This record gives sequence, C-alpha cells and structure tokens, in this order.
Amino acid sequence: MNNMPKEKIAIVAVSRDCFPMTLSENRRKAVVKAYQEKYGEIYECPVCVENEIHMRKALADIKEAGCNALVVYLGNFGPESSETLLIKEFDGPAMVVAAAEETGDNLIQGRGDAYCGVLNASYNLKLRNLKAYIPEYPVGTAAECADMIHEFGPIARAIIGLNNLKIISFGPRPQDFLACNAPIKQLYHLGVEIEENSELDLFEAFNNHAGDERIPEVVADMEKELGEGNKKPEILTKLAQYEITLLDWVEGHKGSRDFVAIAGKCWPAFQTQFGFVPCYVNSRLTQKGIPVSCEVDIYGALSEFIGTVISQDAVTLLDINNSVPADMYDAEIKGKHEYTLKDTFMGFHCGNTASSKLSFCEMKYQLIMARSLPEEVTQGTLEGDIVPGDITFYRLQSTSDAKIRAYIAQGEVLPVATRSFGAIGVFAIPEMGRFYRHVLIEKNYPHHGAVAFGHFGKALYEVFKYVGVPVEEIDFNQPKGMMYPTENPFA
Repeated sequence: MNNMPKEKIAIVAVSRDCFPMTLSENRRKAVVKAYQEKYGEIYECPVCVENEIHMRKALADIKEAGCNALVVYLGNFGPESSETLLIKEFDGPAMVVAAAEETGDNLIQGRGDAYCGVLNASYNLKLRNLKAYIPEYPVGTAAECADMIHEFGPIARAIIGLNNLKIISFGPRPQDFLACNAPIKQLYHLGVEIEENSELDLFEAFNNHAGDERIPEVVADMEKELGEGNKKPEILTKLAQYEITLLDWVEGHKGSRDFVAIAGKCWPAFQTQFGFVPCYVNSRLTQKGIPVSCEVDIYGALSEFIGTVISQDAVTLLDINNSVPADMYDAEIKGKHEYTLKDTFMGFHCGNTASSKLSFCEMKYQLIMARSLPEEVTQGTLEGDIVPGDITFYRLQSTSDAKIRAYIAQGEVLPVATRSFGAIGVFAIPEMGRFYRHVLIEKNYPHHGAVAFGHFGKALYEVFKYVGVPVEEIDFNQPKGMMYPTENPFA
C-alpha cells in the first residue's frame, strides 16, 4: 500500500548512576537479540543514558540513524529526569518498558529495581506534560519486552501518520446530513492539517483531465479488477478520469505533509454534474492506502486512516444501517452462531468497499439515488457482500462543542448472504443492542463507522489514549453485568 508511514524503532537503555551501567547495557542487548530473532530490525543505540549529557548524545545518535520511534528501556532503576527529557526532545512517539529481575541467585549486584523506576518515570512524564506508551504490564524478560515493543509498532505508525497527515475535503456536508458535521478544531490538536475545497474546484480539475493519456491504462486496470463484475463498462472512462483527478490533486496539494486522506462528496449535485457516482473510485483509492470517506465525513476519513495504518490493510466506512430481520436470523444465525438477534445488524454503504474485502463484486448503479434521478447518472457503485471474518468497528469523533471521543467494538462479519444491495454485510458484535443504545445513540455518534478487517481494538485503544482522548470517553461494547452509566438498572 502507498501513503503509509513506516516506523524505525530505536531502543535506548538508561541507567541510574548508583546502579551498574553494565546491568542495563547487557539487558538491552538481550532485548535487541530477542526482538531481532522474532520480529526483525530494531536500532540499538550504543549510548546508555545516565545523565543529561548522555541523553543528548543518545538523541543525536538515534536521529542520525533515522529513527522515528523511541523505546526508553529501564535496564535498572533509571535516571528519571534524563530519561523523560529524552522523550521530551525526541520528535516522535515514545514507549517506556523495563527489565524484570532475572534470578533469585543474583539479587544483590544483579538487582536492577526497574519495577520501581517505572513509577518515577511515569510521575516525571506527568510533571512535564509528556506522552509515552506504557504497556499494561511494562516489566518483563528480554523476550517479553521484545513482544511489548512489537505491539508498540502499529501504535507508533499511527502517531507518526497523524503528525504528518492532511485531510483533503470537497464541499460541505449535504443538506439534511448534519450527522457527520463536526468542528475541525480537534484535528489541529491531533496534529492533523485539513484543506477544505469547493466541489467547483474539483469539477474544474476533473474537466481539465478530459482525454488524459493515462485514462486507458486505468480503465484496463479497472477491467482486470472487476472481471465478470464489469457490468457497466460504459462508465469506466469517466471513473478513470476521476481517479486520476484525485490522485493528481493529492500530489499537488499535500504540501508539507507526507500522508493524505480524502473526505469526498457524492450527492446531491455530484451525480448530475459529473455523470456518475464516485463510490468505486473511492474503494480503489482506499485499497491503495488513501482512505476516502463518503459524504464529506472528515472524522470518518481520519478514522479510516488510523485503521489503515494500524492494520496495514484496506478498511471501509459503513452506515450502521439496518436490523437483521427476525426470520433471517432464525433461519441462518440462531443455533449456528452465539449471538442474539440484538447482537446483529447490517453494515452498508453504496459501493465504497474495496473489491478485496467483498466476497463477490459487480459494478452497479446506486439504487437509492436512482429512485429520484435518471439511472445513467447513478452508475459507479461496487456492490457485493462483505467478506466474513473478524472486524473492528470504531470511530474517532469530535462532538459539536469540540470535545474528542471515540468508540471501539470488536466482532465479526457472519457468513450469511445479505440478499440486499450495495457493499453490505451481516455484522455481529457481542451486546450490540446495549452498545447501540448507550454509546452510539446516547453520545450522539453519526451513523458512519470505520471498519478494520481483524481485531485491532488493543492498538486502537492505545492510539486514542496517546493522542489525548480521555479514557472515560473511549467506549466499547461492555459485556453483560457491566452497566453503562445511562443504563436503567431495572430494565
């Protein structure tokens, strides 16, 4: 995939001056060895930090090595000021992890007290208003620390990506579509830039790409991707022209940023003026690593980007759309899967999901739009049932009064034919009915949710914490017996 950040992690050992530095150095070497054997590259900084002078030397060394993510490793108690100053002066995501004691036969000269040192490190981070990722249990053997550093990888990628992201939007949200409207203030707090454009600007750029010499090559690629699903071949030239327009816009407008996501508009005037709907092109760009949200959903595009970076795979954006009919549940889900009817729902959008995430696909016209428009201007959707398997439904969102919050819910797409239209799947999330009422409705979330294909809740939760979402504002689908604050205990 293109448009994706890559992390290069450095590990820097720290040592308190009243402990043997060799203890921290040797333990660092063991962690590096364990990581390289299991996961691959990690940069081992040769400078062990005991004071501020060492800190500056270590900082210069890891910058020279091109590292953009940092692991501060407490091989012993650690110097609380120097180690937190290293995090402060390092321009990138940081993690704190510590060495467990190795043997009961060496608890005099070989005792490092890093268990205690993490407390001081975390206290100093708070004093200095610094952020760092600290694992659930941050003290471990060399192998355990290697595993924890590996889990830091996708978190680091997401932070690097957000700090270098520009969201490009086209047009305001459509009328009667205030659900995805939210202040952009929180984007800047997250380190994200935004460029808001008129649909007229996009239309001009599209017209300027008429007859572009690259169009036939893109059409051929579309034909190859669609295969037998190429039911609207007459629209591919226009779709290819639009795809090239967006890609050129990205290159011409990302400016100082390395990564881009797009919040596009697709109705009400888009179809009649452009002569198609952009759903299929949105799916293709998302597959390339450039997430495109529908209906100018800026925080939807942001959420998609985060999931793409963490999963290193295509994501999608779906309406939390309709309930599963009881007769369909009884015939195809009940007794075959451990879900109640209220745990299930259908996730749908017109045709924006990448072909790789559909069990089958066909190019179609947009049925809902065609109820009020000529069918020929609504062509361009990619329809099919979403592939069964694990998913994470999630969203990062600003409230109308510019507060940041998020939700994460893990579940699956069931292997059940939808018998419907669009890009659609039968989803099952444990306790979805309660989550729907006491999170999605109660906290005024829009109906769009991002979908990552796999279970990525752990990494998403840590990313949301790292970027400043209050933990009490990161919601999840709570199990039975764990009540929501607004849940009626007598219901």
